[in-house]
Amino acid sequence: MVAAALLMFAALVSPAPPAAAQQGDLVDLVNPFIGTENEGNTFPGAAVPFGMVQLSPDTGHNTGYDYAQDRIRGFSLVHLSGVGCGLGGDLPVLPTVGEVTETDYAKYAASFRHDDEQASPGYYRVGLSSGITAELTASTRTGVQRYTFPATDKANVLLNAGQALHQTLSTKVEILDNRTVRTAITGQGFCQDTRPYTVYTITRFDRPFTAYGTWDGTKVTEGSTTGPGGAYLRFDTTRKRTVEATTALSYVDASGAAGNLRAEGGRSFDAVRQAARRAWEDRLGDIRVQGGDATVRRTFYSALYRSFLAPNVGSDTDGRYTGWDQRVHRTQGFTYYQNWSLWDTYRTQAQFLALLAPGEARDMAISVIRVAEESGWLPKWGYGTVETNIMTGDPVTPYLTNAYQQGLLKGYEERAYQALKKNADGVPPAGSPAVGREANQEYLHNGFAPYIANRPHAKPGDSDYDHGASATLEYALSDAMLAQMARSLGHRADADRYAARSRNYRNVFDPSTGFFRARDASGAFTGPADPAQSVGFHEGTSWQYQWLVPQDLPGMTDLIGGRQAANDRLDAFFAYDQLLKDPVKTTREVWVNGAYDYYNADKYNPQNEPDL
Repeated sequence: MVAAALLMFAALVSPAPPAAAQQGDLVDLVNPFIGTENEGNTFPGAAVPFGMVQLSPDTGHNTGYDYAQDRIRGFSLVHLSGVGCGLGGDLPVLPTVGEVTETDYAKYAASFRHDDEQASPGYYRVGLSSGITAELTASTRTGVQRYTFPATDKANVLLNAGQALHQTLSTKVEILDNRTVRTAITGQGFCQDTRPYTVYTITRFDRPFTAYGTWDGTKVTEGSTTGPGGAYLRFDTTRKRTVEATTALSYVDASGAAGNLRAEGGRSFDAVRQAARRAWEDRLGDIRVQGGDATVRRTFYSALYRSFLAPNVGSDTDGRYTGWDQRVHRTQGFTYYQNWSLWDTYRTQAQFLALLAPGEARDMAISVIRVAEESGWLPKWGYGTVETNIMTGDPVTPYLTNAYQQGLLKGYEERAYQALKKNADGVPPAGSPAVGREANQEYLHNGFAPYIANRPHAKPGDSDYDHGASATLEYALSDAMLAQMARSLGHRADADRYAARSRNYRNVFDPSTGFFRARDASGAFTGPADPAQSVGFHEGTSWQYQWLVPQDLPGMTDLIGGRQAANDRLDAFFAYDQLLKDPVKTTREVWVNGAYDYYNADKYNPQNEPDL
């Protein structure tokens, strides 16, 4: 672990002395429920830093949990924090009592109340209307459950393999003995169809079950040991009220899941919970803050906690992982990671992890290189073992070049550069699932990516042609980053070429409006002249995207009209007058309106004005 960093925030008033600032455990300052309502798409369940497993309740929301809903369909193994589309939710497990008659988790879901629910890093607990208390914790590759039942001889645990947050294509459940259940779940989808991928699980209970069965569709068969839909296991809790179960996950095969269970299972619920708590306390301890009130500190550490939830370990304990070529590979000297929301993280979390988790950040960067070497192309938005092509531009280039600048790619520099060069100079063929720089042919020939309305998508996912103006800005930024890496590695001709291309941002600047604007295939500016409109820009407007030229802020300032014009525009953008009157309300309600508002905060005050 890196040494703890001490951050002093000007906005945190009345600084506390160091001793007071460090009283208590940092995990107690984290509120996992933040962001679980109003489409924040976070999850409150149990995970460890960068863990493969995120064991969390699903309430029927497309990404898993919604605080406004009051019925739990199951506790499933895979979730991502903050994503906007349904994915994961594999193998929802729910304890019940009585006869098993329903197989649809929307119908057998259990009601709960928030006043009987709690969560902290690595732990979740809820009381269900059935009288059952459910507790969850996790290790890197396992999720551990403890269910406390009423006194009954019909205490059930339902393992639903056939339903998830994504589309399930094929599923299989096998009851191996009177304590063990194995599943294989093949699914697809994240915002749209993707290539299929399979997760394998094995669940081991702490004691034998007294009865069992499986289901196929709506038909439940008592005593059956195999089925496509799910399985129920029955326990007698008239004397011993608790049932514990450990579920291991693998993206490789059944033996991988079994190996993960052997390596990380076999411990009591309380032992795993305490280990998870220690892991989070250690990770959160990388940063110590002073000052501010309890609400501000809780907000800070809750955000810090979520920064360590992804990317996620993708390799098993034996080092094997499924690559994007759908073949099994083995790591050598690194841990393989997956789940790449690169467009959302290349400006923020990538640099953050390089500072606070350099070992993991190095392995993550190496994993991205392996994606390119095994599939032929670098990723854009990867989930599990497949490309989703969500978002646009070229986020992988600044991600990897930042890793290079941080010294994380030692021994991999040329391998990374060759993958980046291929990505920057070409377009993936039709047979590849990747879209890469989809509009690269036009960008290289004309100096901009065109905006072509209603152009059919060649592959599932987003299209750069739908967002030509912002794609041009993203490509140019990536070219600038690659030019720096090329020059550092001695590829001077490439460096000059990419540096020249990094000025292509000028090609989508419309002098008549004073803002960036989309251009069509003929080269004409198109779409509304109003910079507050989003035509041609991805999840933002020209007002927001005008600052996405970090490679040439002086050049951008000249385009706008000089230093004073840039200052005036920045003051308007950041609502400076409102900021002076009420900084808290302004930053909360005015600034955060979209991704590019908070990505641009570092660019306020480029002229070093003393009052800022």
